Amino acid sequence: SMMPTISGIPGYIAPIAIVTSGYALFQTANNTAVMSDIRPDQRGVISGLLNLSRNLGLITGASAMGAVFAFASVTIDIATARPEAVAAGMRITFAVAAVLIVVALAMAVGSRALAARPSLPGDIS
Repeated sequence: SMMPTISGIPGYIAPIAIVTSGYALFQTANNTAVMSDIRPDQRGVISGLLNLSRNLGLITGASAMGAVFAFASVTIDIATARPEAVAAGMRITFAVAAVLIVVALAMAVGSRALAARPSLPGDIS
């Protein structure tokens, strides 16, 4: 999203290819980590819930980021939008996604720190 518009199609495809491969690597590791802690008789149910949550997240995220892009590109009809408007929309959409990633990472680190904290006598679990 930070590539200049002069980069053209390769400037769009290269970052998307990197993001896609990172997503694929994450999904494989995440599925393995989740499924390795599950009893064999529960794996079908957990796999279904994992796929359902992933698909709901993808649908919700695509809709939300589409709305961010539409708002950021400041155009009524994207088919007739100027390249600068599309580039601005992409930059802002990717910036919002980056902020959401940082928030999610902070939540994950925070929850892991809370889980690792030793419980005190009298704490309710």
